[in-house]
Amino acid sequence: MSAAPTEPRRAQPLDGRAVSDAVAARLAARVAELPYVPRLVFVRVGEDPASVFYVRSKQRYAKRVGVDAETLVLRVDVDQATLMATIERLNADPATDAVLVQLPLPDHLDAAPVLEAIDPAKDVDGFHPMNVGRLWSGAPALVPCTPLGLLAIVDHYELDVKGRHVVIIGRSHMVGKPAAALFLGRHATVTVAHSRTRDLAGVVRQGEVVVAAVGRAGLVTGSMVQPGAIVLDVGMTRVDDRIVGDVADDVWDVAGYLTPMPGGTGLVTVAMVLQNTLTAAERRRG
Repeated sequence: MSAAPTEPRRAQPLDGRAVSDAVAARLAARVAELPYVPRLVFVRVGEDPASVFYVRSKQRYAKRVGVDAETLVLRVDVDQATLMATIERLNADPATDAVLVQLPLPDHLDAAPVLEAIDPAKDVDGFHPMNVGRLWSGAPALVPCTPLGLLAIVDHYELDVKGRHVVIIGRSHMVGKPAAALFLGRHATVTVAHSRTRDLAGVVRQGEVVVAAVGRAGLVTGSMVQPGAIVLDVGMTRVDDRIVGDVADDVWDVAGYLTPMPGGTGLVTVAMVLQNTLTAAERRRG
């Protein structure tokens, strides 16, 4: 007897590659109209395999859209003063439009003063306190790339978040907090949940849009998601040689829309690095 056919998954995939390709086409068209070539410089310390992979991914995307991208590789034992001097040199270089220090840094280096040393006008990661403040005040700013990518996804699929209840799980400076500011800017009602939230499942179940950004495999299960919700999975964890997200597999049977992992938000984050690079270049050079 043949096996009974399986029920189709309910959720529509929010394909990060499709969004990334669409952004690449728009950026390439913008770059082609410029009288100069925008320049992005990555600063990488050491040869951490994950850092090498992420920088190469961004370099490939830069080449695709016509941006000049260079990687400065410093020794893994570089001291704080040398790293800071490198940042100051890039700040002063009129040919450099954007600077990105690949994180994490080795344990002997303090990342906070390094990120604060980057010229806010060249800070394509959007981590400088001035860019953070401008984001929350509603002024033009360079915005952290992962949460900016979440808006790119909902825009690409024409998912209106105005008036909807967005529940963000995670309060990091890189994702959770800037995502809250961005969704508030889209007139959503925003709840930020975290490790000390009471009845996390009950809070998440209220979300018409759920952003999972903790880095804990399978944290969000199908029973925690209201039917038809938009679920954006930012978490990334390696489990048994597989990359998995914060969202468990059974969420596909409940949600209305869901980003796959891999193939979802990570690809769009890379695209936003280059979108910020072009924005920085256009603002700096008029």
